[in-house]
Amino acid sequence: MVVSVLEEMRIKALGVIDDAVVELSPGFTAVTGETGAGKTMVVTSLGLLLGGRADAALVRVGAKAAVVEGRIAVEPEAPAARRAEEAGAELDEGALLLSRTVSAEGRSRAHVGGRSVPVGLLAELSDDLVAVHGQTDQQGLLRAARQREALDRYAGAAVAGPLTAYRDAYRRLRTVAAELTELTTLARERAQEADLLRFGIQEIEAAEPQPGEDTDLAAEAERLGHAEALASAATTAHGALAGDPADPEGVEAATLVAGAHRALEAVRAHDPALATLADRLGEVHILISDIAGELAGYADDLDADPLRLAAVEERRAALAQLTRKYGEDLTAVLAWAGQSAERLAELEGDDDRIGELGAERDALRTELAELARTLTEARTDAAKRFADAVTEELAELAMPHARVSFDLKHTEDPDGLEVEGRTLAFGPHGTDEVELLLAPHPGAPPRPVAKGASGGELSRVMLAVEVVFADSDPVPTYLFDEVDAGVGGKAAVEVGRRLARLARSAQVVVVTHLPQVAAFADRHLVVHKTDDGSVTRSGVRAMEGEDRVRELSRMLAGQEDSELARAHAEELLEAARAGG
Repeated sequence: MVVSVLEEMRIKALGVIDDAVVELSPGFTAVTGETGAGKTMVVTSLGLLLGGRADAALVRVGAKAAVVEGRIAVEPEAPAARRAEEAGAELDEGALLLSRTVSAEGRSRAHVGGRSVPVGLLAELSDDLVAVHGQTDQQGLLRAARQREALDRYAGAAVAGPLTAYRDAYRRLRTVAAELTELTTLARERAQEADLLRFGIQEIEAAEPQPGEDTDLAAEAERLGHAEALASAATTAHGALAGDPADPEGVEAATLVAGAHRALEAVRAHDPALATLADRLGEVHILISDIAGELAGYADDLDADPLRLAAVEERRAALAQLTRKYGEDLTAVLAWAGQSAERLAELEGDDDRIGELGAERDALRTELAELARTLTEARTDAAKRFADAVTEELAELAMPHARVSFDLKHTEDPDGLEVEGRTLAFGPHGTDEVELLLAPHPGAPPRPVAKGASGGELSRVMLAVEVVFADSDPVPTYLFDEVDAGVGGKAAVEVGRRLARLARSAQVVVVTHLPQVAAFADRHLVVHKTDDGSVTRSGVRAMEGEDRVRELSRMLAGQEDSELARAHAEELLEAARAGG
């Protein structure tokens, strides 16, 4: 069921095209024109519209930029519509508007649904919208990777499920192998790091530093170093406050304050202000007495022992070694010890981690081997069905004796996967090396398509492959350029017939130079240039009735008014209507 249709393309300043509109419709549309008229620009334009590489050489001489705009009718639930909406685009009455601009300097811009988007989004949308086939794509079909992709696409769920699981396991294996390699190759460096950490932790643990100990010791060292001066000052201050027993005649502060307090107490009842001062003098007397008592105790407790001072300095020196190596103070040193202990535990656990990773690696390789075996079986089954279907299509394309087959090969690798008694090289897609073979006639050995097919045969093989795909994994729109290269006569008629059948379930646009192919089209467009060598808006016209007969006559004999050519053209049209 067709879920999208390329309705229209407008092409401006691209190659020989000045400004032209290509109106398309469902079914089979043939695009023809004289050599150099610009019909291949239709394919080039669509390639740009679908994210192809921009080339400043495509911009028409004298123009600032080439512009291609397209309108594709899509269902709202189609994957392409959903992906476009995710990018902020909007559908226009059930159609997706695409635009691509290429400046004369080579800069490129893309728009989808009125929203500026990366060019890569156009390429994403093209996977669900249009399959473009030209000479470049035929060359792509010759690559082994493309052939494997084609086979996997045809196999469907039988390969898709195991292949997804295989790829997940393969990615995990690469991650595990990389980590395992890092752990084993850096084992010496990690062992050296562990030794350094272990030494530092042991040195700190041996010293048994306590938080804030360095600050406390610095204060004690300062006190012990000035013990005599401190004791003298405390004794003098005590004598001044409480009296010196050695000087009975001396007057101390406590006695003077007590006398002042008694004097005020005697008259406090006569004036509240003086009573307040008396209370304050009482407080001063109590404070002086307290300080005097503490000074006496301080002087008695002060330790001037030089042995204690030496012990303190020795401890401070030991702690200073730690702060020089591991942190600016003991708090930082203890923090380093904690962090290093965690890192050491991690390093010492490497052996266990290496063992765990090795076990996981072996389990993953076993899983991959089983999945690879499943993939090989599914591909082998699909390869026979795919080859038989393509061979049947080739018979319809005037290659009745051609035989297509797939060769699934495997390469021995001592570091590979153990699959059914063999050690096979493997990659992200399994162990299979897939190659499409063609035997064009009986007695001819199957050879790779690249070597066993002529240009015309390769075109028909590609068409046969796409027709087979249309039954299992259809694409809404197919665009073929020169699919009939190297084909003529009966083979050309069969190519046209197969394209017409493909158009029953999809939109098919074919750029062709063969009247046998164009005759099968539901819609026939002709591209022609004006006298100045450009293609203008009127340069792409739909051919109907007599005009179409004249165009086919020109394609047949180069003469539009040849009666013989006209009769042949009418015969082709009649045969196409009868057998398409």
